[in-house]
Amino acid sequence: MAAPGNKLSLSVQYADPRLRDVLTRPLIRKWAKAALLGSAELTVRLVDAEEGRTLNREYRGKDYATNVLTFAYGEEDDTDVAQADIVLCTDILMKEAAEQGKPLDQHAAHLIIHGVLHAQGYDHQDDEEAQEMEGLETELMTRLGMPNPYASNAG
Repeated sequence: MAAPGNKLSLSVQYADPRLRDVLTRPLIRKWAKAALLGSAELTVRLVDAEEGRTLNREYRGKDYATNVLTFAYGEEDDTDVAQADIVLCTDILMKEAAEQGKPLDQHAAHLIIHGVLHAQGYDHQDDEEAQEMEGLETELMTRLGMPNPYASNAG
């Protein structure tokens, strides 16, 4: 988990307000802080499928909404502060949680952790990177008292 000296500057934007009362700023902060390996300046934006699709198409060339997008900044700077925008698509989040038989907050926690790790340079482009990132996500979820996000709950 985050070392005591790690600082988190967090902005939460509810472009899609449907989950404002479920995915509260204190919860999002708790999940983001759990994944910090250093200090960070993060914006978490909750969007609907239309905005999620537009962002994914414009920045990744993929014409569909996805569950989480991370836009990391300042990677070339000589700073130890991770800077990123993390976009959660509420429509996809709710759909996946229902399909996977997972509580919404647990799925959201996993996606926030996933996005924060991306913001700090983690990736899953190849099998070795994916294994490392998934292992760290599982460990962080366990520390938060939540189950392995990669274990199948749906039957």
